[in-house]
Amino acid sequence: MKQAIYTRGAALPAVLEQRIAILDGAMGTMIQRFKLSEAQYRGERFKDFHKDVKGNNELLSLSRPDVIQDIHEGYLAAGADMIETNTFGATTVAQADYDMADLAVEMNEQSARIARAACDKFSTPDKPRFVVGALGPTPKTASISPDVNDPGARNVTFEQLRVAYHEQVLALMEGRKPTAPSARPSACR
Repeated sequence: MKQAIYTRGAALPAVLEQRIAILDGAMGTMIQRFKLSEAQYRGERFKDFHKDVKGNNELLSLSRPDVIQDIHEGYLAAGADMIETNTFGATTVAQADYDMADLAVEMNEQSARIARAACDKFSTPDKPRFVVGALGPTPKTASISPDVNDPGARNVTFEQLRVAYHEQVLALMEGRKPTAPSARPSACR
């Protein structure tokens, strides 16, 4: 088996050998603290969208990146070493519930950029900060039938899930790249 080649995460194993690294907390409960309305979830870009989007937390990376950035920075200011991207439900399968499957790639890329920018802001040479891509379950299950009369029925296939998670990971990796040259090397991994 070929060993993984680390790029920005090269420092993480050394950090973990020296101390316990702290992962941020829940994104969803922090978002709830903002008490956002439907209009605030939509923002200007999605103000005329045909379906309710309140509760689509991953959409906030596109419509309200300031909220997501504020949450990341709060965790980093409190001492978190690693922050998760706002992508727990940012797969095409999960976003289909909102008719936003076509935005899943953009959500992942933008979420990674927001998290990286927050890490860049808080990283120091003696305390680098790391971005962790968050992959969550989908609202569909491949293991339990949604139909009690047909135990073999499934509302999603393994292949649909594989493709959705593959696209998500590729988009997260794309979003980790800097969008503009930085004045100093990024300590964020």
